[in-house]
Amino acid sequence: MNRFRTSFFPLACAVLLALTACGDEDGTAESSPSTASTTTAAAPATAAPSTATAADVVGDKKLCESAKETSQEMRNALVEAVKAGDDPSPALFKEILGGLEEKLVTLAATGTGDSKVAAALGKFGTEAGRAAAAPDPATAADNPAFEKAGVDLSAACKTTGVDATF
Repeated sequence: MNRFRTSFFPLACAVLLALTACGDEDGTAESSPSTASTTTAAAPATAAPSTATAADVVGDKKLCESAKETSQEMRNALVEAVKAGDDPSPALFKEILGGLEEKLVTLAATGTGDSKVAAALGKFGTEAGRAAAAPDPATAADNPAFEKAGVDLSAACKTTGVDATF
């Protein structure tokens, strides 16, 4: 149990700091913590190819803004768990990361096939799903592939004018 706590708390702090960096500056309580649905299926190996028609395609900036909102919801859920005073459980991380995967992969499918943002969203969502499917999602999320996917998504969004850290 102590091993879990010593490896968990630095990771939780890192996640909170990273997600706080992409939070809104106004601090309004307009968005409440989400109750992300728990995914029961294994994470897909890759994001589904875009099936959106030209009329349904969302611009890259809109994709990034939506991804930033989703990230904020994840951060809020984690902050609420930490505020409750309990050690966030693997089940909570599974719920948060599974919800993140579901929303980002769905969002990525609305982008154009040649969009770097949509591709980065799909990859980041897939990595979140892989972490959610692991027995210890918090530890699984602490890996180079997940970190690289977040850096790539942040860089892709920065080119659209949306400053977010994933």
